[in-house]
Amino acid sequence: MTVKGSIDTVSICRDLLASGVGVKYKRLAKAIEEAIRVGSIRAGDKLPPHRILADKIGVTAGTVSNAYAELERTGLVVARVGDGTFVRKRDQERSRDAGFHNFPGAPDRFHDMSHNMHIPGVEADLLALTLTQIAKDPERLQELLLYTPEAGILRHRQAGAKWLAHGNFQPSPEQIVCVNGSQHGLLAVLMATMRAGDTLITEQLTYPGLISVSRLLGIKLMGVEVDKEGLLPASLDELCRAHRINALYCTPTIQNPTTALMSLARREVIAQLCREHNLLIIEDETHAVLMRERPLPISYFAPERGVVIGSLSKAVAAGLRAGYVHMPAAMVSRMTAAIRNSCWMATPLSLEIANVWIDDGTTFRLLDEQTKEIERRKTLVMGQLEGMTYRTHQFSPHFWIDVPAPWRASEIDRNLRQRNQVVATAEAFSVSRGTFPECIRISVSNASSGDGILREGFAALADVMRNGAEPLMGMVL
Repeated sequence: MTVKGSIDTVSICRDLLASGVGVKYKRLAKAIEEAIRVGSIRAGDKLPPHRILADKIGVTAGTVSNAYAELERTGLVVARVGDGTFVRKRDQERSRDAGFHNFPGAPDRFHDMSHNMHIPGVEADLLALTLTQIAKDPERLQELLLYTPEAGILRHRQAGAKWLAHGNFQPSPEQIVCVNGSQHGLLAVLMATMRAGDTLITEQLTYPGLISVSRLLGIKLMGVEVDKEGLLPASLDELCRAHRINALYCTPTIQNPTTALMSLARREVIAQLCREHNLLIIEDETHAVLMRERPLPISYFAPERGVVIGSLSKAVAAGLRAGYVHMPAAMVSRMTAAIRNSCWMATPLSLEIANVWIDDGTTFRLLDEQTKEIERRKTLVMGQLEGMTYRTHQFSPHFWIDVPAPWRASEIDRNLRQRNQVVATAEAFSVSRGTFPECIRISVSNASSGDGILREGFAALADVMRNGAEPLMGMVL
């Protein structure tokens, strides 16, 4: 940014801050927003460093930081570690700033191995039969076309309890709230339990949908250090002692993206730490349901503060959008208020189909077929990964692969895109704006992948990883 531009920005901020009303950081954010709107501050301009602007206009650096954070939350600026804060312009964002998408782009052009998706089987045929069965019951049809309780019809909540149950974890239907899939469940939980400015901690590498929804709601994210089992208790304890933390979100079973599986002993320790620091536990079992005989959730050891989110999206059918949230009874009313405000009620027809399938065992048969197909596909391509350092889990559809030095994950990604193959890099999962590991996640679950296309994609990965990314470095695609 030019010196004159910096002087102009300071003058604009000082004048508008003096004439505004309300808390200082919001007045400052409003002043900068107005200057951007009228063109006094232009797209691509770099805003002054926090402390310099604070000194110039007579406020604290914290006020400037909060104002910049407010502008970033509303999408007007983008912050870059080591570079500063810039007024947003086209093509300036990092790839992760574009947000979380659940559908692969340009399917005709690329073979997308970056998404974890349900692999289709016989669900469409079963759906046709189930819809015919429901259609023969006019009374039930009428019920499904009316408003329902925000938490869901009782039989749908009972089906949700059955779907989430495993081992000694036997949820009560009265503590189940029906949602339109796990992502909606996560949104509703955060709406019900947190406010803008609250802090949520999670694994340093986490589900991109959490990053996206936290940004939407103005919730601050902090990353906990991890090892091969997932989040580290010592790091969790340290963060809680140093900061005011409201809740923990984690995926202890088949963690996304690292595939980590947390031991039962560590789950008990995490539960105890959450009790000591008064943290809400938000546990995501969307992928965990692929593992029928999985460890007990952390919430089992601290039921008074534990929330478990699950759905049918990875095991049965992504488009069904049937999900369930189990929580302490004291939280159900807040959760139903969030449901009412986000969608009024979860879709009864989807939940009825899920109810039929859970009750007659169809979901569990489809789950078994899904895990068998994941295993078959992974066996098909495993040989291509020989010599690479990677992690996976028997029931996970993806591999978490280390990129060998001196190559970087972004270079591998760029090379593969040149070959019409798409993978996900660690940046997409990173809570931190700073460093993240040089790793990629690659999945076998693309719905359109025949065996030949799948082999071709993994062969391209093997070629790039073994021969290096140097020939394509610096190319703009």
